[in-house]
Amino acid sequence: MFDFFGAIGSAIMTPLYYIVSVVLVGFHSLFSLVLPKDGGAAWVLSIIGLTLVIRAALIPLFVKQIKSSRNMQLLQPKVRELQKKYGHDRERLAQETMNLYKDAGTNPFASCLPILVQMPIFLALFRMLDQASRNGEGRGVLSDELASQFGRAEIFGVVPISETFWENATGGGSIAVIIVAIVLVLAMTGTTFMTQRQLMAKNMPAEALSGPYAQQQKMLLYVLPLVFGISGVAFPIGVLIYWTVSNLWTMGQQFYVIRNNPAPGTPAEKAKQERDAAKEARRRARRGEPEPVATEVVEVQPESSTKPSARQQPKRKTRSQRKKS
Repeated sequence: MFDFFGAIGSAIMTPLYYIVSVVLVGFHSLFSLVLPKDGGAAWVLSIIGLTLVIRAALIPLFVKQIKSSRNMQLLQPKVRELQKKYGHDRERLAQETMNLYKDAGTNPFASCLPILVQMPIFLALFRMLDQASRNGEGRGVLSDELASQFGRAEIFGVVPISETFWENATGGGSIAVIIVAIVLVLAMTGTTFMTQRQLMAKNMPAEALSGPYAQQQKMLLYVLPLVFGISGVAFPIGVLIYWTVSNLWTMGQQFYVIRNNPAPGTPAEKAKQERDAAKEARRRARRGEPEPVATEVVEVQPESSTKPSARQQPKRKTRSQRKKS
């Protein structure tokens, strides 16, 4: 039974080992032209290069995530209507809600796609670094010689990138490793929190801040950093570098999208309108054009539907009556 599952796991992970190792070794060969090939700097920069390549490849998934998140926000008023209508029937409510998402072409789980796709790559890097440090064993195109260099590579000449906080804290290991690991764990946790907070504070309309979707976002806001903070103490330094750089990429990418293409009715949209107005004012000032004059809108009263009463004509008199008068 264990052999069967081991064979399945190997079949899944082997392609990932080749993908990760090809990018990693390629960057290492490039940086080795100017840096010592067995030094920590070349391998750390190779890990950063691997991160950038992976995140660039995931841009289509990120775009899909943003669109799905925006559609989810815009659908919240309709979701609340369904809750009022079918609140007594949970099964019917769930069915109608999923039908609403299906008709809108969105999926509540699409926001997790980039993280879910990255997890196997993250695991492959973790296994490669672990095997390289323990056994000097390479995976994919990473030879045993390069694996030994990878496992022994050190930051600042004293912090091996294969070491973890947990092993050094429980085994009386290097204080330098413990300090660097703590800094990276805090950086990874903080950037995860700030990424979720950035999305909620800037790109969610007021009506989307309540309801089940908002509760899901608030839960992720605190649960994800907590999960990464707890598990990060067992991650090698090299893996912590990968995940922190990935979070920084996410923050920058998300900032660009929110700034230039905000969701309707959000603080980000209001800020963009103000920036566009200020930019237009500066453009007019450079060209010496006058500011547009605000025209007063005169409200036109609608014509009355009732016609004015006809003027009453005087009664016609005879000549003798006119003489008397």
